[in-house]
Amino acid sequence: MKTEEDDALCKAFGMHLAKVRKSREYSQDRLAHEAGFGRSYVGDVERGLRNISLVNLFKIADTLQIDVGNLLNFERPLDTKNLN
Repeated sequence: MKTEEDDALCKAFGMHLAKVRKSREYSQDRLAHEAGFGRSYVGDVERGLRNISLVNLFKIADTLQIDVGNLLNFERPLDTKNLN
């Protein structure tokens, strides 16, 4: 079951993915097609609606011709449970 913290992390990753994708001049459709995903998958990930798998992270990185570490180099949301 996804928690609020999980949702925030997925949304933050999705925003980062969108920024990286646009900087590489890929549309969502082009990325989905070239990576072998369905049309709506990339949009769902970018909106934080999907918790992307490790395998799909590598597919996206390979398609964008970047190191997978670049996809994970983003600002994580604060963990509100540990702000005491």
